[in-house]
Amino acid sequence: MTGSRTTTGRKSGDKFIFPLFYGTDGGSYFVIASKGGAPEHPGWYRNILANPDVEVQVGTKKMNARARTSTGEERLRLWKKALEFWPPYADYQLKTEREIPVVVLDPVH
Repeated sequence: MTGSRTTTGRKSGDKFIFPLFYGTDGGSYFVIASKGGAPEHPGWYRNILANPDVEVQVGTKKMNARARTSTGEERLRLWKKALEFWPPYADYQLKTEREIPVVVLDPVH
């Protein structure tokens, strides 16, 4: 599934909108910071590390969310789900030495 996420630039403070594939897990969404297997993390991921408050849009639904990097068993479970909706993530992981982050977007109510 595709949606978009708006982050705030860690240096500029500007808003950036990124379309991306996403999965769902309970009441949250999750996205993969793959950058196609590049050696460095994507800029949007570095932005959410600096400012985890994001805006998510799925279809016509917009919501505020707080981003966090999943770890441990949660990361493994979500990574497997991600491979179901976008199998090339496995190839991306093989191309890079970094662990590709799985980012959970928890809605803020």
